[in-house]
Amino acid sequence: MQVLGILSKIAKKGFSRGAVRYGKRHPAAALPKAGYDALKTPKSDRFSLGFAKTDIMPDDILKKKYWVAGYKTNNPATGVLDPMTASAVWLDDNSGRGGVFLVSADTVGMSSVDCDIIKDSMREELAQMGCRGVLICSTHNHAGIDTLGYWGRLPLTGRDPKFMAIVHEGIRRVMREAYRSRKKGDLFHGSIESPDVLRDSRDPQVFSKVLTRLRFAPADGSRETWLLNFASHSESMLGENSLISADFPCYLRREILERSGAESIYFVGAIGGLIRPKELDEDNIASTKLCGRLLGEAATQITAERRLAPILNLVTQRFYADAENYMLLFASKLRIFQSKRCAAGQGEVGYAVETEMTYLNLDGLQLLFLPGELFPELAYGGFLPAEQSATGKGPEINPPTLTEIAQDENLLIFGLCNDMTGYVVPPNDFYLDPVKTYFDGGKDHLERKHYEETNSLGPRTAEIIAQTFAGIMETVRGA
Repeated sequence: MQVLGILSKIAKKGFSRGAVRYGKRHPAAALPKAGYDALKTPKSDRFSLGFAKTDIMPDDILKKKYWVAGYKTNNPATGVLDPMTASAVWLDDNSGRGGVFLVSADTVGMSSVDCDIIKDSMREELAQMGCRGVLICSTHNHAGIDTLGYWGRLPLTGRDPKFMAIVHEGIRRVMREAYRSRKKGDLFHGSIESPDVLRDSRDPQVFSKVLTRLRFAPADGSRETWLLNFASHSESMLGENSLISADFPCYLRREILERSGAESIYFVGAIGGLIRPKELDEDNIASTKLCGRLLGEAATQITAERRLAPILNLVTQRFYADAENYMLLFASKLRIFQSKRCAAGQGEVGYAVETEMTYLNLDGLQLLFLPGELFPELAYGGFLPAEQSATGKGPEINPPTLTEIAQDENLLIFGLCNDMTGYVVPPNDFYLDPVKTYFDGGKDHLERKHYEETNSLGPRTAEIIAQTFAGIMETVRGA
């Protein structure tokens, strides 16, 4: 305990001094306020959409060590249950302003560095396509190969350069193929309450049970494409697993294809704190497959839909988020994982990471793409009262919920987009052990564990996200 306390103080002081020196040599650039190109009346009678998918698997999975991005470090893969994939959708409202790529990969997360490598390598192509935005999301798959670096044989990174090249190229390939395969058609929005498959491992018991579907029906009657949004960690395989898999999203997509003939692409919502599937069977593989089949079946049962007029408006805002987590800063310095670290923070340490969020409006349907694992109560409310919170303070110290800022209780949250910044915890329940700080979450005065804080940037992230989104909505309403 004393050793960890001393190390914590040394780390804090060292990074604080380092931030000052680094900031003098490399001052953080000012991030401009993004504009909003708003269209109110459709300029076409239909959307255009293209879809593509591919496997993103190394061919030597059983010949060399690849680390499973699961619950523990140093867990080499021993086989493959099903392949990791990447999928992409090109969506365009045919207004002449260009379209947007929505990408989903069966990875635990993608850093902003990786996402920018992909986008920068396609800069000329994207300009020729008339692309207005690229949103690269992860399913937060804990049965996939490590793409962040946390799960290797520490202090070495778990990221394999060869595999990361496969992921990058796979995403580029599906983007190109999605653009080439675009067709005109109608886009419908519908949702359904999911079957009872989720559990919340941290109070308060707040999470979304809504499975949302955007269904694209091509005008020529060819195969449909469904975009799905659901708030759950992809970790049905659990901690003892050493098989590579896309987890339950694989079986969700297969069930939809078998039942309806439609292709589908899956995105996660507000999954922090910690929302994951229940154990539906004693066997984890059987449980994983059952979870996917139940959700796939539910998706096919959505009947109440609204046709969306072809209006696609968006704004992407870059912002700085304070990085006070000494352990993550140290890991970044050791190049265990990659981040855009800079000396722009306003917190105790002085470092921050540069990241982004994107707001997308489809004919009044509001979607918010965030870089981390948002606690659901930060989106929907239901915070712990003072007597049950770790700080002893009430919800009044928390920022307004994102649905309040959007003035829309049906705001759709898309997590792990264009970056992986960790958990986003409500300030009134953000707790760090007073001695071990970010080394160990410890337990609060109610004997509740606080693991998520050790994998967060720090206590101000929720406030910064709310402030940034409020600025976006001010721009949107003023457009």
